[in-house]
Amino acid sequence: MADLLEFRGQLDEIDEQIVSLYEQRMDICKEIAKFKIETGKKVFDRQREQEKLARVKSLTHDELYGHGVEELFEQIMSASRKLQYKMLSESGVQGRLPFIGVDKLDIANARVVFQGAEGAYSQAAMIKYFGDGIKSFHVDSFRDAMEAIDEGAADYAVLPIENSTAGIVSENYDLLAQFENYIVGEQVIRIEHCLLGCPGADVNGIKTVYSHPQSLMQSAKFLSEHDWQQISMPNNAFAAKKVAEDGRLDQAAIASEYAASVYGLEVLKKGVNQSEENSTRFIVVTNQRIFRKDAKKISICFEVPHESGSLYHMLSHFIYNNLNMTRIESRPIPERSWEYRFFVDFEGNLADGAVKSALRGLREEAIGLKILGNY
Repeated sequence: MADLLEFRGQLDEIDEQIVSLYEQRMDICKEIAKFKIETGKKVFDRQREQEKLARVKSLTHDELYGHGVEELFEQIMSASRKLQYKMLSESGVQGRLPFIGVDKLDIANARVVFQGAEGAYSQAAMIKYFGDGIKSFHVDSFRDAMEAIDEGAADYAVLPIENSTAGIVSENYDLLAQFENYIVGEQVIRIEHCLLGCPGADVNGIKTVYSHPQSLMQSAKFLSEHDWQQISMPNNAFAAKKVAEDGRLDQAAIASEYAASVYGLEVLKKGVNQSEENSTRFIVVTNQRIFRKDAKKISICFEVPHESGSLYHMLSHFIYNNLNMTRIESRPIPERSWEYRFFVDFEGNLADGAVKSALRGLREEAIGLKILGNY
């Protein structure tokens, strides 16, 4: 026990020296940051850091120690960069952040596009967000909706991005990365699938049911109780429209109660999906680089160098700046096998100093950082 206490005492003395040397190093880093503020020089120099890591590793006399020293100095240099990013942000050197803060969205005389047909859940989300009097039109695909705002045919688009039971809408994540369109709002609506039929139809007389594959899956328990032919449709609203146009009493659609009111169908049974907590989050997208001044969530996407520890170093910017990350998703990059683009949501506002500091660090160290929106 006496030997252990003695060893611990020696470690305490060494640790005090390490802390003192660390503070000296960071004081010098502050002076370097001042120089970079004056000259506009970038903080991150990948080649310089790689050379530094190789040098300190070579100073050790044990391979195991060499690996540990390399990891230690990676962390030390990472902390140095974050300090410099913070100083640059505090000095007003904000970097490229071309977003304009607005008090509220301009929706007077705005045109809104949604995917699907009249009666789609996207339309219900649109009405809940913008109100009944909004001018709107619908298109066949999510890409069509993004192109409509990209080209100026619409001012806003409403797109599903995540379902509480089925997960993310991956296509819309990919489209956010491809188009210069930005998220300015979101709307969550509860999903309650209903069995819809023509006036006079009866559950016992149904032979065929139409719906989106996801809705058929979410209603699997109910459907297993019936020997019906199940036919997939591109959208629930399309399913409801087909049943209404065919006018057959032996056909039904699984769609929303709202779709029933749009197409003059009867609700044969409510809540046929097995999950009572089924909700979908929709995003409101525009082609303008704006954000509401009271916005509290930021979405970004980026790629990282294809090497060990890259993602860890990117995420450390949120920890250092005390930002709460609420979601991370990855999507494959089509043109590069086994490489991925990461989508991150975190709490904050683009006007916050901590956010500016984190984004500056990410912009310098990540590949292809894009701010998807603040809402």
